[in-house]
Amino acid sequence: MANTNKPEGLAPVSHVLGIPWNMGVHIYFIASDDTNAFAIGDPVKSSGSGDDNGVPGVTLGTAGSPLRGAIVGFGTKESLMADPANLDSNIIPATKTKNYYAMVADDPFIIFEVQEIGTGTPLAKTEIGLNANLIAGANNGYVSGWLLNNSGENTTATLNVRLLGLARKSDNAFGAYAKWLVMINSHELKAGSDGI
Repeated sequence: MANTNKPEGLAPVSHVLGIPWNMGVHIYFIASDDTNAFAIGDPVKSSGSGDDNGVPGVTLGTAGSPLRGAIVGFGTKESLMADPANLDSNIIPATKTKNYYAMVADDPFIIFEVQEIGTGTPLAKTEIGLNANLIAGANNGYVSGWLLNNSGENTTATLNVRLLGLARKSDNAFGAYAKWLVMINSHELKAGSDGI
């Protein structure tokens, strides 16, 4: 059975301690003059700025850059966690008329699920433990189109994520569109480590 092509970017699933992800997040600011579009599951990095109240800013992550985490929700008010009704956006458009706030899963020890790209040579079991980069993809109007790149995996500590193995699902196998478990390796809150 072929793997399903259904990218969702980085989806938090558990913690390196073996416990489920506890939905812990921090609020970050996305400025109206940021020209990137955003969706749930997109990787983000610090923007080097923030809002007038001191909420730190993020922008879209890039391959090979340290990441802050992944977006799990957003809206137009800072009080996202206090009032779920403020999670009032499906996506953040590239051309913005207002500022946004994002809930970001930024714990450096979260394990995420991410789909492998469908072109090139698929990753194999011998690449578990290596590091790899993510690759941008267009969102579908609700969730991220970011994928795991199957080109350039190596031991290099500056690559975005560490390959932990396949997501254990009956409809998932090595090959195009495989769902992988990864941790952010090059994280802003911890030093990246060499792959195995």
